[in-house]
Amino acid sequence: MKKKKLVPAAAEGPAQEAEYVFQPDDFELRGNAEKTLIDMNFASQNFWKEVRQRFFSNKGAVVALVLIVLIGLLAAFGPNMTNYSYKQQTLSQKNFAPRIPGLENLGIFDGDESLKTTTGHRIVNGYQKGGFDDVYYWFGSDTLGRDICTRVWEGTRVSLGIALAAAIIDMIIGMSYGLISGYYGGRTDSVMQRIAEIVNGIPRLVIVTLLMLIMPRGFWTIVFALMITEWIGMERIARAEVLKLKEQEFVLASRTLGARPMFIIFKEILPNTIGQIITQLMFSIPTAIFTEAFLSFVGLGIPVPMCSLGSLISDAFNSFTTHPYQILPPIIVLATLMLCFNMLADGLREAFDPKLKEM
Repeated sequence: MKKKKLVPAAAEGPAQEAEYVFQPDDFELRGNAEKTLIDMNFASQNFWKEVRQRFFSNKGAVVALVLIVLIGLLAAFGPNMTNYSYKQQTLSQKNFAPRIPGLENLGIFDGDESLKTTTGHRIVNGYQKGGFDDVYYWFGSDTLGRDICTRVWEGTRVSLGIALAAAIIDMIIGMSYGLISGYYGGRTDSVMQRIAEIVNGIPRLVIVTLLMLIMPRGFWTIVFALMITEWIGMERIARAEVLKLKEQEFVLASRTLGARPMFIIFKEILPNTIGQIITQLMFSIPTAIFTEAFLSFVGLGIPVPMCSLGSLISDAFNSFTTHPYQILPPIIVLATLMLCFNMLADGLREAFDPKLKEM
């Protein structure tokens, strides 16, 4: 052990006793330094870094995110990757089966189609029959000779655009409505919640269908119809979070310092609820996609010659028994999108609140 260090005190007036100054070595453990268990304290991490680590540890959510990005890229660039337009009609090439370069040499996707006739099944190849040896339709052609591949990715672009626009607008309206209602409370909260209950009490499809019958059909008409009814879920999530946070110390401190209510709502409370809002947004996107697909399927959606996943399914439904390949691509894309967005939302919910994973 090192000797203690005596430091004389400053000479101030009469002589004073020497003052002992502690050294870092005085606090070291003696004799069992190698056997001592040292507590390793990990450095505190950023909240968003922890969320990112928990999210990427969820393999299902990561796979869903990759598929969503892939489908989004195909929807953005897919229509431009072919030599056809989504509204181009070639009646001499209608109802052609899928044919893909390279794979046709392996005996798959070579344009052959099995048709059921009164004399039995027979193999038909429209490319060879019409002399179109240099023509390729990757997903086949529909009853009007339009390329299904181009129309599927164009329809995916329209459906995703409608769903994202409606979901973002619903998030803004529902989030603001719920934050204000929950923060003010009292009579204001009671009146605002009664209005929300009245809107939620009317069947959603009834409101959307009536609006589509009154207003001209188009992209923004569907967005507006979805916007009116889809904000209730976001409003309830935002209100519940405000009721939980508005009595916290940081909110009371801001109120004591004279902060205005809107500053507290959107600068103090909102950042602490962003996780739940993002999760609810991911859940609302597949709902909007399905609603748009339903409207287009029953003829109340996008007008021709534009197309969406719902209108593609509706067009191919009539020829499902004779040409089933026409309905498979839009159904697969629609089902994949809805499944992936739900898996992504579940992964985000567990990442923002890991306690839910233990329940």
